[in-house]
Amino acid sequence: MGDRVRLPLDFDADRMAAEVRALELAAFIEYSVIPLTAPAYLVDPSAPPPRPTDDYADGSWTEWADTSVLQACPYLTSVVDTFREHTRVTLVRLMRLAPGGLVAEHTDPTLGLEVERSVVRLTVPIVTNPGARLFLNDEVVPLEPGACWYLRFTDPHRVVNEGEHERIHMSIDMAPNAWLRGLVAPGTP
Repeated sequence: MGDRVRLPLDFDADRMAAEVRALELAAFIEYSVIPLTAPAYLVDPSAPPPRPTDDYADGSWTEWADTSVLQACPYLTSVVDTFREHTRVTLVRLMRLAPGGLVAEHTDPTLGLEVERSVVRLTVPIVTNPGARLFLNDEVVPLEPGACWYLRFTDPHRVVNEGEHERIHMSIDMAPNAWLRGLVAPGTP
């Protein structure tokens, strides 16, 4: 398995973008993150509180619930449900980067299929432009709208948007299991 895998899943980027536009998201400066799921106790006061733990990496410390933003987006919900049918989905977000924006190079030590007690983050581009580029290990990943990618974010990565329009991706964190391992690295138990 390499540091990037385009998964055999495709989603309707136009439908995703239409729902995002309908949200009429507030203006932002450079970078913003819109949670589509959140710890359940933050969404519903009657939900159980988080469980005490020393390890927050895998998201098992709480139940997760859809935010009102995701509830307003039936197609985005169906995209998330594609994964919920097979594994435990935790944090889901829309990640926006303005024209001229930059996410500096960094690593996410708990976002890899090979990391014990981690989550795996999949990326689905929704709105992009030729100037919006994600670099993984100093190589551009060709993130076309609607495609679904596993990117080994434990490796160095950065994002630049040198285009004229914002870039919006959906990130979906989930518990690794046999189904996901088979999707990312066929033949791997």
